[in-house]
Amino acid sequence: MQEHSSLTNQLLIAMPNLEDPNFSHSVTYICEDNDEGAMGITINRPLELDLGDILDHMSITCTDPDVRGRQVFMGGPIALERGFVLHAPHGGWESTLEVTDRIGLTTSKDILQALADGAGPKQAIVALGYSGWSREQMDREIAENSWLNVEATEEILFDQPIEERWTTAASQLGIDINLLSGEAGHA
Repeated sequence: MQEHSSLTNQLLIAMPNLEDPNFSHSVTYICEDNDEGAMGITINRPLELDLGDILDHMSITCTDPDVRGRQVFMGGPIALERGFVLHAPHGGWESTLEVTDRIGLTTSKDILQALADGAGPKQAIVALGYSGWSREQMDREIAENSWLNVEATEEILFDQPIEERWTTAASQLGIDINLLSGEAGHA
């Protein structure tokens, strides 16, 4: 059996030929990768709703228009009714997966309350749903040339304009992804 390298804290960049509408031209931050599979949050699929809509739905009061207007993302096609907050720094939230020494993924309501109160993490992406792969599926899709991966940076995660995340992530590998062929070569 082939040894698997962990993709945790990597950006999974969809190759131009990936036609799945959930992942075409997507960038997904891998939060956890182990023998069971991989789980991540897609960081460049904005939804047509904002954080104010989520806060209202959860009966969390927030009057700050900047907080209410924050973009919400489709984190992936799985469990679209569940909310996830990808953030830095960690903080002391009830339910946080520590991805790195600075980046966490939180699913508890207390982080949304903190964001509404202006006391949340400095950098945060709010998403509905997540992306997930079985170990075999991920290995197969990488072998089929569906994905590139590169070490994540907080700048790409939180500061890069949404529409530039796909090309910027690929440029970290020294390539222009728009010039890549979708055909895999095997020797």
